[in-house]
Amino acid sequence: MKEQKTAENVLGTIGTILWCGQLIPQAWKTWREHSAEGLSASFMLLWALASIFLGVYNIVQDINIPLIVQPQAFGFLAVICWTQCLYYQSKKPFILCLIILLVFSLGATGFEVGMTFALRHALKVHPESGNRGVQFFGIMSSVLVSLGLVPQYIEIWKLKQVKGVSYAFMAIDISGAVFSVLSLAFKAKWDVLASVVYSLVILLDGLVLIAACILNPRARRIQRQEKARLDAEKAEAASHPSPSSGSLNPA
Repeated sequence: MKEQKTAENVLGTIGTILWCGQLIPQAWKTWREHSAEGLSASFMLLWALASIFLGVYNIVQDINIPLIVQPQAFGFLAVICWTQCLYYQSKKPFILCLIILLVFSLGATGFEVGMTFALRHALKVHPESGNRGVQFFGIMSSVLVSLGLVPQYIEIWKLKQVKGVSYAFMAIDISGAVFSVLSLAFKAKWDVLASVVYSLVILLDGLVLIAACILNPRARRIQRQEKARLDAEKAEAASHPSPSSGSLNPA
């Protein structure tokens, strides 16, 4: 039993480390390129909201310390990426984006603390209704995680390629979710809702990477063909200059 608890915490810690840093490559990519083109702001916002519900659920369920810390760090980084989208895409003032970041973070913290105490009290006084409340938070986190990638899929469909999304972010995200699921496997009681959240991340992120492998080579090929066509037109125009009106001799 002790070995099982150790395995749960070790795997959960690995998953947490990966999830704590997964959005750093995305934030770095956006900042370095000074562009968030192709990255859906709604995607980042919905995942930031999902982390709030998952944070409350993991705390109340007392899953394990690493998986309790995990949504907090992930959610904060998601808010940073969201405000980057507001700054680079929507051209919002930097100060306004900073205020939004701080207000959202403080509001999320207050909401998590309040809901955690409320649910724990409900579980003591009315266990049945308290359990329904806990399940609501677990289900909402799953729904928001799923909905989060819908705007990104729409963006991919419009551009016909995966653009603006860090592949390192996706790969780390999947790895963190895998270790988190493995951590839950060593828990005394299997947590269905938490495992659904992490499994959805693996599936939905995996679809983005598959789309990148299929669409991006095709998009690059089309871009090369278009460039070659434009270069050929320029060369043709240069070799056959049109006569200028100034070269005509007056009668």
